[in-house]
Amino acid sequence: MGIFGIFGKKGSEAQEGEAPYLIRTEFVPYKLKSNMKSSTTMSIKVRNLSKEPVMGSILIEVPKQLNFENNLFAKRKELRFGQLGPSEEKNAAVEIFSDVGTDKGEYTISVTAFVNYRDYSYVENAVKKTAIIEAI
Repeated sequence: MGIFGIFGKKGSEAQEGEAPYLIRTEFVPYKLKSNMKSSTTMSIKVRNLSKEPVMGSILIEVPKQLNFENNLFAKRKELRFGQLGPSEEKNAAVEIFSDVGTDKGEYTISVTAFVNYRDYSYVENAVKKTAIIEAI
């Protein structure tokens, strides 16, 4: 344990290379319309792969051509799941919008799942996944 190790969470230390979550994403409908207002629902499923309960949250980030609300200001969204038991799965649905500034092409959406402790200010571990949505 190093000098900064005394400030971290005590007890459960994850093995190196061991992912704490399994993240699955799905879009309905699976494509957006370009250069006009349209929306899709992104379904996110997060499963706890650890053997102990954890407190979890996810952060979703979209590129500047997409947004979460029907305006162009919201580019990041955080969802807090609370306690996830061993092998427990939580589901979330997020609406993603295109606008007149959305050109044809593929857009990468980033989903990061965090293992939190104490409160949501402290992060013990994280898993990141990217999903691609196409605008036609």
